[in-house]
Amino acid sequence: MAAEIHSRPQSSRPVLLNKIEGHQDTVNAAVFIPKEDGVITVGEDRTIRVWLKRDSGQYWPSIYHTVSSPCSAMSYHHDSKRIFIGQDNGAIVEFEISEDFNKITFVKTYPAHQSRVSAIVFCPECEWVISTGHDKSVSWMCSRSGSMLGRHYFSSWASCLQFDHDTKHAFVGDCSGQITLLKLDQNTYSIITTLKGHEGSVGSLYWDPAQRLLFSGASDHSVIMWDIGGRKGRTLLLQGHHDRVQSLCYLQLTRQLVSCASDGGITVWNMDISREEAPQWLESDCCQKCEQPFFWNLKQMWDSKTIGLRQHHCRKCGKAVCGKCSSKRSTYPVMGFEFQVRVCDACYETIKEEDRTSLATFHEGKHNINHMNMDSSRGLMVTCGSDRVVKIWDMTQVTGCSLATGFSPR
Repeated sequence: MAAEIHSRPQSSRPVLLNKIEGHQDTVNAAVFIPKEDGVITVGEDRTIRVWLKRDSGQYWPSIYHTVSSPCSAMSYHHDSKRIFIGQDNGAIVEFEISEDFNKITFVKTYPAHQSRVSAIVFCPECEWVISTGHDKSVSWMCSRSGSMLGRHYFSSWASCLQFDHDTKHAFVGDCSGQITLLKLDQNTYSIITTLKGHEGSVGSLYWDPAQRLLFSGASDHSVIMWDIGGRKGRTLLLQGHHDRVQSLCYLQLTRQLVSCASDGGITVWNMDISREEAPQWLESDCCQKCEQPFFWNLKQMWDSKTIGLRQHHCRKCGKAVCGKCSSKRSTYPVMGFEFQVRVCDACYETIKEEDRTSLATFHEGKHNINHMNMDSSRGLMVTCGSDRVVKIWDMTQVTGCSLATGFSPR
């Protein structure tokens, strides 16, 4: 199996291969069937559907199964053909799909949560079903017996989940903007740390076990890369969306991050370069450039007989500055700022034209994106959302990489 690395001209964009329509409500998850021309989708219309590509080039449902409650999350294990469906009522239902993908068989129901399931991970090595829910908890259950092994509660809705199968560490994002790292055991657990960096609800997580990098996307329109393996707390901020970030995927071969937002924005980040950490914002009672007082510094305002100014921050140096000393705006992609941000006048003079060269490409999915899944071996991406449409994209000209597996779009 040979890797093909293609050049990536700026004009390259995702190629829409297929649109799948048929769901009657929001499609909450869609995943590719590995080594098959097939997609599995679940949605608010309470249906599980398996779509296979026919000779006509169109996708038709080979399985259409209805459950008792809206489907909110999904985890599919291809080797065993086991699929776990999270529901709005808090239950997780396990099914087994036949080898020819024409039949689905009920296995068992897990009483995982008291309200909507937000994410599921199946770990076949330890036979665990790990999930998060709107009852503010993460739970892990035995997939053999269906019994509860453990549960931990948070202060707000648990919204997304990633799991390291080797070390049994779980990463849980919640609606307060925090990410909690837990070490799970058979009947116990321990909290390792809490990651704080987002100013809005964490909507998506992606864990790369090879480089031990965690990526998080949130409603503050930003993505953060957490260097878990480096043990130095290094974080990189990436700002290249105009709406909440809903789904992430890191491509190891080309060291690119693909992020999708609810407004349909698709951004491909070049992570194969040396990036700079955004500075921590400094606090001060006066402008750290001209020393004029900010409006809460009553003593200096009285002593100098001046009106207090509003505080801003330079995104490049982090200093607290007034509006007059930070009148310039600039992109600074090496620090993750793909859109123009406020910088102080001194930092603006240090930014060269080549420093403004974008380190990401921006594309339009032209529909609301709730969820995204990628098959990097074929260079394919599937997106779905509230418009009830599932789209399949050829990403090879954007990511510059695919594995020669015989796939050719029809």
